[in-house]
Amino acid sequence: MRRRQFITLLGGTAAWPLAARAQQSVKLRTIGFSGLSTRSAESELAAAFTERLRDLGWIEGRTIAIEYRWAEGRTERFVQIAAEFVRLKVDVIVTTSTPQVLATKQATSAIPIVFLRVGDPVANDVVASLGRPGGNVTGLSSQSDDIAGKRLELLREFVPSLRRVAILADVGNPFSVTELREVQAAARTLGLEFEALEIRRAEDITAAFEAIKGRTQALYVCPDGLLETNKIRINTLALGARLPTMHGFRQYVEGGGLMSYGAKLPEMYRRAADFVDKILRGAKPGEIPVEQPTEFDFIINLTTAKTLGLEVPDKLLALAQVIE
Repeated sequence: MRRRQFITLLGGTAAWPLAARAQQSVKLRTIGFSGLSTRSAESELAAAFTERLRDLGWIEGRTIAIEYRWAEGRTERFVQIAAEFVRLKVDVIVTTSTPQVLATKQATSAIPIVFLRVGDPVANDVVASLGRPGGNVTGLSSQSDDIAGKRLELLREFVPSLRRVAILADVGNPFSVTELREVQAAARTLGLEFEALEIRRAEDITAAFEAIKGRTQALYVCPDGLLETNKIRINTLALGARLPTMHGFRQYVEGGGLMSYGAKLPEMYRRAADFVDKILRGAKPGEIPVEQPTEFDFIINLTTAKTLGLEVPDKLLALAQVIE
């Protein structure tokens, strides 16, 4: 090899790592992703979010960085995670549930916040209005309280003899309190008696079941981070008490609940990626309208139905997606 060619080759080889290092030293735009429960429980939802980001040109580790944090259903973690994202100076925060969003909103008025699964963001002071949220917050509302009556109707169709229903709610969550009132109103309309089981921590769950032993025929579980994290425990206690259960989202049924009716969460997480994309490209969150779900899941767990000795009505079988 000629000397000049060798020097050129050597120079090119030496220059490549320097260029690569310079490229790698550029700070990636960063998303703070605050999960409501655990990494394993929300893996499908997180995957839906990152897959949509990839479609939009944001590839984790190459064009975007994502800092994941998991609240594990513990309310004290909401404030801790929000504070950590502020210290990290992330470019946008993705978070879920009313109390978690409120904690994040209190931590920063500068970093854009995209929320998911907030029941009524206007009534709970998350945004000024759905059309013009204002401030640094926007996202997707599950409007779960609006369909509380539909869930109760489905529960009564499944259990025609239903006369009295227990309603399990985390009263530390403003949205759960709103949904509790909606379910009580729906129960009155349907001529059902009801009993509210108000909890604030996981340790209250067993006592709540003890309080309704032999006094109710079904259980309505208000969607909530604390209850979601403890869904298997709740469903195990409900099976032991021979109580059919109605839930807000599919994962509760996958955890042994009887049935659920609510927004399709993976689709909501995909839509959240579109919100993030707009913000990272310069849109102001307060000017991006809040979206409401257009697709809903009705899920029945056939194994749970058999365990409870219940036969699924043909009408509901035709409407539902069934899982074993």
